[in-house]
Amino acid sequence: MPLLLEIVTPERLAYSDQVDEVIVPGSEGELGILPHHAPLLAMLGVGELRIKKAATEESFAIAGGFVQVRPDKVVIMAEMADMAAEIDLERAHEARREAERVIETGFHEGADLVAARAALQQALLRIRVAERRHREGPRRRP
Repeated sequence: MPLLLEIVTPERLAYSDQVDEVIVPGSEGELGILPHHAPLLAMLGVGELRIKKAATEESFAIAGGFVQVRPDKVVIMAEMADMAAEIDLERAHEARREAERVIETGFHEGADLVAARAALQQALLRIRVAERRHREGPRRRP
């Protein structure tokens, strides 16, 4: 019996489908969620969210927010959630370069150093998830 997964960001519903397993980057480490999981509310960290469905596995770059688990449904409320297949690598590399430049100069046109560090972390995450997806392709489970 699959469970319904919804991934929501402030801008959009990023994903909604029946899945077999969800592996989320929790604030204290990875958390695997299967159907009939005990109810849970936990903080998300920054990392790769993996979705297993039938014989495939898909990935998202995800940052911040919460995961709510019910026996038949998982809701991810994230600040950022980008499907690996949809990440624009060139744009992610440009965001990384810009964040590094702001951090190196320490201050740029009112830029906030904390925001620049967060932008760098998100850019590096997008690059890591997208490059692995491009290198390995969509994963098929045996």
